[in-house]
Amino acid sequence: MADDINSSQGRASEQHLAEPLTKSTFVQILLRGGRDALSLPSITICLSLIGVGGLARDIGYPLMAAVLSSALMWAGPAQVLLFGSIASGAAFPAIAVAILFSSLRFLPMTISLVPLLNNPKRPLWHLLLAAHLVSITNWVEGMRRLPDIPAEERFPYFCGFGTMVLLAGTLASGVGFFLIGAFPPALAAALLFTTPLFFSLNIIAAVKAWPDLMPVVFAIILTPIATWLVGKDYDLVAAGLVGGTAAYLIERSYRKRRSKRAQAELGS
Repeated sequence: MADDINSSQGRASEQHLAEPLTKSTFVQILLRGGRDALSLPSITICLSLIGVGGLARDIGYPLMAAVLSSALMWAGPAQVLLFGSIASGAAFPAIAVAILFSSLRFLPMTISLVPLLNNPKRPLWHLLLAAHLVSITNWVEGMRRLPDIPAEERFPYFCGFGTMVLLAGTLASGVGFFLIGAFPPALAAALLFTTPLFFSLNIIAAVKAWPDLMPVVFAIILTPIATWLVGKDYDLVAAGLVGGTAAYLIERSYRKRRSKRAQAELGS
């Protein structure tokens, strides 16, 4: 009897989640995502992109260029690369290629995040919209928050969350255009590192087993070594390739041993 009741409740829950959200419910979840973003994620992005506005002003570009770079490119390192390359007189095709390669890091993030937002009834343009909102901050928070949210609510929640973070960063770029001159140069440069710091701390906070910490450990150890060996142009690529591969192999070996141990315990 109890099993029948639980089974019927489970089917009812699945049917409820399969039903499309009403317009009012969609908006409520959208606003809830935006409200949840008005905390550390938005603050982190604001601190990072203040420097982008100041950089655009320093090379003689107008306010709108700084604001649009945040709204359209949505990647602090790529924006720094854009304005820095323009200041150095690099050719625009070369700048475009450099920005393309610098932004490839978002591809695995998007591939891992979009399946959490997808369902067979969702139009392709919904996923393209969500893909534009993927940033380091939004990816970290999305991977942490979305699995605990009902499937039908994930897309509006992420759109509300990501849009709020994007708007905060865009606003910060405009503010930085006027205020960055009031900051000491060292502080202005340090603000750009708040997003990587936020990313690293969130990874550490999400660690559930010691192999999950290996990518961070390898990054700290291998990056200065790679800079010394291959130079600053390829150090992150080399450190990421070597450290990421090593971390993957260690985690794979760890999970295999755990699986064998669990099977042995069940067999005994």
